[in-house]
Amino acid sequence: MNSRTTENYLKAVYRHSRANSSGNVSLGIIAGDLGVTPGTVTQMMKHLSGRDLVVYESRRGAALTDSGERAALDIIRRHRLIELFLVEVMGLDWADVHDEAEELEHVVSDRLIARMDEMLGHPARDPHGAPIPSASGVLKSGQTRRLAECETGTYRLIQVTKETSGFLEWLSEYKFFPGSIFDLHHIDSMGGTLSLGLSGQNKKIVMSIEAAGSLLVEEAG
Repeated sequence: MNSRTTENYLKAVYRHSRANSSGNVSLGIIAGDLGVTPGTVTQMMKHLSGRDLVVYESRRGAALTDSGERAALDIIRRHRLIELFLVEVMGLDWADVHDEAEELEHVVSDRLIARMDEMLGHPARDPHGAPIPSASGVLKSGQTRRLAECETGTYRLIQVTKETSGFLEWLSEYKFFPGSIFDLHHIDSMGGTLSLGLSGQNKKIVMSIEAAGSLLVEEAG
């Protein structure tokens, strides 16, 4: 079984590797993500390389091996199932579950995770719309676009990638959750904002294009 530290490193490498077609992540990025020094990351990458969890080269950075990716997806699965369980069963707000799941993901048993999955009906996504890897390590993300890159039209919100409590609470005020259908009415490129309206509501939502980059959507027209 991997330690909490190992699991956090594997998650960090996986998270950033998805933005790089080569799969390699620089040690500086990992250090910034985890709040540690580059030297500490170097030592950990050498350790994980020895366990066949990453491939590490000083100039190219680190990439997950097949076993490393499987371990990363397992902890991501645990995290997202716990978040959904805390919301659906325990009644916590979706803005308050990330930190709780960060703690619980390392200590909850496999048996309890399997029971949570069963109780929740083997869900495909967590409260923020992020896909939940299967027990066999398959992650189905689907075809989505960032709202910031869309033209005017009708869309469905699929996932919120920025899980800070303040941003989630702001979305909650408008009842803007994954699954919501909305019309993107206007894009003000010069002002850096866009305007949208939720289906069935009269309220207009104005948000920054930067914030819209944290919303993954699909066409719903």
